[in-house]
Amino acid sequence: MALLRCNKCGHVAEVSADQIGTSTPCPACGNHVPVYDTVLFVRKVLQQYFALQDEVKQLRAGSAPTDVAAMPAPATAGIDFHNTEHLTSEAWHAEIVAWFQRRQIQVRTSPDAVNTTGFFDEFAVEIGDNYPLLGDVVGKIRWAQQKDVPSFSLKLGDLSQKDGQAINAFCKRLYEHTFLSKYFYQKQDKLGRATIQSAPAIRSFFAGDWLEWYALMKLLAFFQARQKAFSCTRNLSVTFPNEDLHELDVFFLVEGNTPVCVECKTGEFRQDIDKYLRLRKRLGIDRSQFILCCLGLGDEQAAGLSSMYELSFVSPTGLQGHLAKLF
Repeated sequence: MALLRCNKCGHVAEVSADQIGTSTPCPACGNHVPVYDTVLFVRKVLQQYFALQDEVKQLRAGSAPTDVAAMPAPATAGIDFHNTEHLTSEAWHAEIVAWFQRRQIQVRTSPDAVNTTGFFDEFAVEIGDNYPLLGDVVGKIRWAQQKDVPSFSLKLGDLSQKDGQAINAFCKRLYEHTFLSKYFYQKQDKLGRATIQSAPAIRSFFAGDWLEWYALMKLLAFFQARQKAFSCTRNLSVTFPNEDLHELDVFFLVEGNTPVCVECKTGEFRQDIDKYLRLRKRLGIDRSQFILCCLGLGDEQAAGLSSMYELSFVSPTGLQGHLAKLF
């Protein structure tokens, strides 16, 4: 079920469910209005109703309204974002779709890109949080994929005992969760031997998708911890009125009206700076909220680039610190 409510004349009408997330003329006055999933719309209305009801009770009792910080956490508070299909629903994306449509921009979501019931998100966070240690493994897998070399080896004996054990354990987990086709450790030679996985999803993950997953999960954790209402998506296709097509790596809409766009680069990014500058301006997003998350970028270099261009540059580990300045 779906419905529309016109902000101009107040008309409410039930419409076809296949119109959810689109904009349609009001039957009464012709004003273009967004179409909402009925359950989502009613849930939000009830949340506002009960909040006002509590405020009225407090005022009648002679007390001040409850402080915002003490109010119940938003609906996302109880969700385990590392294992959910919650982010794949049309209702979850509805506010984002409406935000773009108000700017005359058409969008196409990719629900599978935010389905965390698999293991991409967990490994992405492990890689991003421990890249100085695990980056060599990721690099060897990526090199083998690019060169169509089926296998590679790791000389763990060249590392400290602690680091060698950690990398060996990481590769074993990659194998157990099918990110590698084969892996075995030659204890006597302290040598790890691995065979790459040829499945397209795994190839894309090591080609750079892992950083997008990392950014997604870090933003989810950040906004959930701060009890912010939000919706989000990944791999969002946007089409401008002149039919220019772009894909946004990670996009969040915070409290219904504050966009945060994160573009992720595991390789060279310098030749794309002008492209991102133009894209940011076309989207109408503040420079502080349009973020280039670049692998290998130091904090000092990121700060320097941010002052040179009307964009925000961060390293993966500096992503949440930047968000803390905004929210």
